[in-house]
Amino acid sequence: MYQLDLPWMLFLIPMPLLVWWLLPPHRETSASIRLPFFDQVTKAAGIEPTEGSVVPRRSWLQTGVDVLAWLLLVVALSRPQYVEPPLEKTEPQRDILLALDLSQSMDTRDFASPDGAANARVDAVRAVVGDFIAKRPGDRLGLIAFGDAPYPLAPFTMDHALVRTLVDGLLPGIAGPRTALGDSLGLAIRMFEKTDVPEKVLILLTDGNDTASKMPPLKAAEIAKTKAIVIHAVGIGDPAATGEDKLDTASLQKIATTTGGRYFFGADQSQLQGIYDELDRITPEDQRQLSWRPRIELFYWPLGASVLLVCVWYGASGLAGVMRRRSPA
Repeated sequence: MYQLDLPWMLFLIPMPLLVWWLLPPHRETSASIRLPFFDQVTKAAGIEPTEGSVVPRRSWLQTGVDVLAWLLLVVALSRPQYVEPPLEKTEPQRDILLALDLSQSMDTRDFASPDGAANARVDAVRAVVGDFIAKRPGDRLGLIAFGDAPYPLAPFTMDHALVRTLVDGLLPGIAGPRTALGDSLGLAIRMFEKTDVPEKVLILLTDGNDTASKMPPLKAAEIAKTKAIVIHAVGIGDPAATGEDKLDTASLQKIATTTGGRYFFGADQSQLQGIYDELDRITPEDQRQLSWRPRIELFYWPLGASVLLVCVWYGASGLAGVMRRRSPA
């Protein structure tokens, strides 16, 4: 549609009329007859000289041209625009970071699949996490793998196919045999510092206790809380195991509750799938719609028409006057 961006400029239309009413006309004194003996002539004729005036008259055509030029100029000052249909852009309101334990123990084949077969833990994680990624089309996703140290595999991105490809290619032990849980939380905090979305969610999945971190996991959880990062912890290890393979359930629960998140324990693939379904439910999609309407400026059309009209009229009038003066009497 067409609109005026500055419609109040139309109040300038009566300004020339107000100037004509309120300001006195310009007066210029000049001698109409130049005679060196003018005083003697007037005395001889018995005439007392007085001042006269000549008021130039505008033609109706000239007045119409001036009025039309002024109207076009005021319309140009009002900034006519053509407003195009709105363009909408969807922005994610949430960043979800997946931190996956890839220590050597993830190769343990003790994870029961729905058909009863014993699969490696990492295979179950690939299937369930891949399905979770497919359900989050409106969120930006990031990926961390950790073992002896944490490694950022994917920054926050809307390219979910890339994240899914990286998850499918994960191999147990590629990050080292140990578990750096606290350091992975520290890396997640640094990655979240570069985002400005309202909601920041970390999903932490591990099957062991912390044996390689420089930063204590609970200290990292307290820092995450100050950064408004919610951590949901998922444990899939064996709580009855000993040493590095033992699942530190108490620490994971403390990490989750400190940041306002929840702790889940997955004993088999079906239970792990239920955990991610619950995470999908408690973190519903929340997107922001941005609308923008492109505007095309049109002020140069009335402005150009006004200038052209004035130039043509007064140019033609000046040329006609020159021709009259040059024409023989």
